[in-house]
Formats: sequence, structure tokens, C-alpha cells
Amino acid sequence: MRLDHVQVSCPPGGEDVARAFYRDALGMTEVEKPELLKARGGCWFRAGAAEIHVGVEQSFTPAKKAHPALAVDDLEAVAAKLTGLGYPVRWDNETIPGRRRFHTADGHGNRVEFV
Repeated sequence: MRLDHVQVSCPPGGEDVARAFYRDALGMTEVEKPELLKARGGCWFRAGAAEIHVGVEQSFTPAKKAHPALAVDDLEAVAAKLTGLGYPVRWDNETIPGRRRFHTADGHGNRVEFV
């Protein structure tokens, strides 16, 4: 078994905000959605084996606890880039012994972890 993708949500019309975070800030590639799913809105992104689908929810509430965790080669560089773009960065190197990580929020307030 392997993880295929993780879905987070955005409000109607929130695709450009999602693109600003996942495509522009993180450098993920936008993946074209299948034709039958395009009418639902949202957008999909991929980097390596990581795939994140952003789906539209009419009664959107940001995920404050549930989150994708993305493994990156240079935590400090990603944290610095996100900070420079105005995204919050909260380091947590104590909770899990031996694991360096931080949390941020995408443009819609969904929690995202980096390890």
C-alpha cells in the first residue's frame, strides 16, 4: 500500500489562492484534473511522489489539525521562503524526539507540516 494523494479544501473561487501557495510558494507542478472532475472546481498539485488535491467546499472551514506532512531536503530554506512570502512558520523540534519540523498554513488557513 502507498499513499496516492491528500486532499485539502478551499472555498468556492479559492483556486488562485491555492495556486499561490502550492504552485508558486512550494514549487509544486499543477496537474490537470480529469475532464469529468473539472466542473467541481479545485486544483491538483504534484512534486515527486507527493500529490495534493485542493477541493472546493461550499461551507469551507480550514483544517487546523488534520494536515499533509511534506518531506523536504532543506527545511530552513523552505521555512525562509514561506516566511518571506508572509506565510506563518511555527517550529516544533521538541514534540517528536529526533524530528525537525515546522507547521504553516496555506492561503486558506489549512495546516501543512514540513519535515
